Amino acid sequence: MTPTEYIQLKAFARLDGVKLFLLWLTSFVCYIIGLRSPGLGLVALILALVTPFLCFRLLRHFRDHVRDGVISFMRGWAYVVFLFFYAGLLFAVAQFVYFNWIDHGYFASALSEMLAMPENAETIRQLGLGSASEMTEILTQASPIETALNILTTNLLIGCAIALPIAAVSKRDSLQKVE
Repeated sequence: MTPTEYIQLKAFARLDGVKLFLLWLTSFVCYIIGLRSPGLGLVALILALVTPFLCFRLLRHFRDHVRDGVISFMRGWAYVVFLFFYAGLLFAVAQFVYFNWIDHGYFASALSEMLAMPENAETIRQLGLGSASEMTEILTQASPIETALNILTTNLLIGCAIALPIAAVSKRDSLQKVE
């Protein structure tokens, strides 16, 4: 990969990372609201599950319209990893802003109420995870920056793993004639 191709790859991943960020942000907003409204919680889950399909579509678009229909496995993998990196950075900033200035304990209290429900408390006890109050205390002790960085790290690790099958399916060594 030449330096120009590397710059091109990062530039398109940056632009498409904004699209992935907007999907994640919408999912996050639905999740936060869905803590008290179960219907939006389902929407948040569906939006989160759309992530690999959006990445596949964005990589195919990059391959077909920018790379003239040809992309190696490693270049495809790098594109998706950069996609997750840029989207993850934006998402971490958004989460930091939310938890630092907007939340005011809403997330912890809603999660505490949900974990305190008898059926959830029993499940937590059976799994040997401690009590609901211990889990809530751990969540409230984390600072907004720690929370955002933990989620950023998780997103990057998931991105590296998801990039493997997406790059494998999208790889095209030469222009293949499609009938």
